[in-house]
Amino acid sequence: MRTTTLGTKGPEVGVVGLGCMGMTHAYDPAGRDEGASVAVLRHALDLGVTLIDTADIYGPYTNEELVGRALAGHRERAVLATKVGLVPGGTPGGSAPGLGRDGRPEHVRRAVDESLRRLGTDHVDLYQLHRVDPEVPIEETWGAMAEAVAAGKALRLGLSEVTVAEIRRAQAVHPVASVQSELSLWTRDPLAEVLPYCEEQGIAFLPFSPLGRGFLAGRFTSAADLPGDDWRATLPRFQDEALRANQALVAKVKEVAGRHGATPAQVALAWVLGQGRFVVPIPGTKTPRYLEENAAAADLELTARDLAELDGLPAPVGGRY
Repeated sequence: MRTTTLGTKGPEVGVVGLGCMGMTHAYDPAGRDEGASVAVLRHALDLGVTLIDTADIYGPYTNEELVGRALAGHRERAVLATKVGLVPGGTPGGSAPGLGRDGRPEHVRRAVDESLRRLGTDHVDLYQLHRVDPEVPIEETWGAMAEAVAAGKALRLGLSEVTVAEIRRAQAVHPVASVQSELSLWTRDPLAEVLPYCEEQGIAFLPFSPLGRGFLAGRFTSAADLPGDDWRATLPRFQDEALRANQALVAKVKEVAGRHGATPAQVALAWVLGQGRFVVPIPGTKTPRYLEENAAAADLELTARDLAELDGLPAPVGGRY
């Protein structure tokens, strides 16, 4: 796979990464298979998918354990990223339903050690603030995370779902290596301010849900297509009326894919990859087939006509959360 760097000063990574959340959290509970997920993680490294993204809250806690087992004996091949700042038992609603935020320095100091223990490593390559805690100044949270860098427990720091103002406040304390936010053909909010700022500053941008939580791959036409107890069934865009309205987006993606002999997922990923020098999407999957499909999107070159048609897609029906 072709590579880029994690921002101007980061390590080399494959241009497509792997998000691990769905292996133990939120999506398709009945379809989880630890052995299969371990195999997918190791196969990802063989394909050049080297940015591996997890978080302490996924599971909670079991995702880091799974990733740690998968990377045992292979740690040096991965650029390992995890996150801190979300905790179980918060107020329902918002961008993290059922979860709370904890950016207190004492929580960060404790959490990084617990993450390293679960991951079976002495450091992570990227330690990210999952969400800013509105009750704690970001400077205090970021300062505690910077302590982890000084102690060699993290090599660099990243933010998730933040504004440009929040990035600047963090930068005043310690360099920001990456920003992670949702970006796809049906979620383009970062294109207005956050992504241009990251590009200007040489900060890596890591889009999560670049396939619209699987919708842009053409896998769901009604809520009944979702696996049982899947968290997506609670989201506005996955309600039947919205799903029907949003099929127009998938139809165009399929049309472009047909011109290239590609899959809709590959077109959706190729569009995301085209949004900047240091954009590294982290689609999630539990299956070798979709892993290989996602990795191959790195080689898909969209034409000016393709990009114009995709850029012209209407906004989706329904909010993100």
